[in-house]
Amino acid sequence: MLFKQQAWLRQKLLVLGSLAVGSLLYLVTRVGSLDRLQPICPIEGRFGARGQAEFPLRALQFKRGLLHEFRKGNSSKEQVRLHDLVQQLPKAIIIGVRKGGTRALLEMLNLHPAVVKASQEIHFFDNDENYAKGIEWYRKKMPFSYPQQITIEKSPAYFITEEVPERIYKMNSSIKLLIIVREPTTRAISDYTQVLEGKERKNKTYYKFEKLAIDPNTCEVNTKYKAVRTSIYTKHLERWLKYFPIEQFHIVDGDRLITEPLPELQLVEKFLNLPPRISQYNLYFNATRGFYCLRFNIIFNKCLAGSKGRIHPEVDPSVITKLRKFFHPFNQKFYQITGRTLNWP
Repeated sequence: MLFKQQAWLRQKLLVLGSLAVGSLLYLVTRVGSLDRLQPICPIEGRFGARGQAEFPLRALQFKRGLLHEFRKGNSSKEQVRLHDLVQQLPKAIIIGVRKGGTRALLEMLNLHPAVVKASQEIHFFDNDENYAKGIEWYRKKMPFSYPQQITIEKSPAYFITEEVPERIYKMNSSIKLLIIVREPTTRAISDYTQVLEGKERKNKTYYKFEKLAIDPNTCEVNTKYKAVRTSIYTKHLERWLKYFPIEQFHIVDGDRLITEPLPELQLVEKFLNLPPRISQYNLYFNATRGFYCLRFNIIFNKCLAGSKGRIHPEVDPSVITKLRKFFHPFNQKFYQITGRTLNWP
């Protein structure tokens, strides 16, 4: 009997201990969230009501915790209604470029309490089959959010696909468009590296970068090679300018986003008419990864996927020189059109 009483007492103590730890963790999470996130977030410009709209504290709590349940579909219609959540068409889109840092930019902007991101690339405007499903299909692919929040998606293929500018224009002619670019030669090599890794995983062989980037018959830059063609930013941008004024574009320096992300993010906040909320606290350098990671609060941190920052293969220096010489006039025109000069050779 005494043994049974002792066993019962131990069990009760374990239960009470678990409840105490759970309560403590809940308090830490709540205090951390309230301490780091502003209770009121004014949304200015077209994304809010006239003047300043208040951004409810419960939206911030949802943003950092419970919202993932809605994204996963683990919620009832009644829960969605009670929390005033809706699926909104994006008010801004990261349209490219591939291997320019689109994923990093999207994840970093998601630090802002007024921004909600689509977790996957939707490929609505660049995919004929998806586009034929209609705008309502596209809207239902968006995450749940509060009306005051901005939904953002990214699909890098949008920038180089001919049909996309007109299709986006038909959806929203006043949408904000984000283009993140890197030094063109570096971006082309990064593009090649990603494809090479995919080939190696399937035990397939692949040409060296030099053989693809340089036409063996003319010894000139091979503009038919997609990695090279994508890096001619001005050619693609000119097609977009047939539909949208340059004021609706913002150029993000992808190289600087790697080394000094905060100033770039602050420029984006300003472009999107968002109050400044992302701070140095939200970004910390991970020496092991060689990239900045994200800090939402004292509990939740996040680093980008391990595939980011692949080691590039060695490329013949003469090929790099030839490519940079080739890209130079296109870069100058890109600076002239966008009004932003980047530190490219």
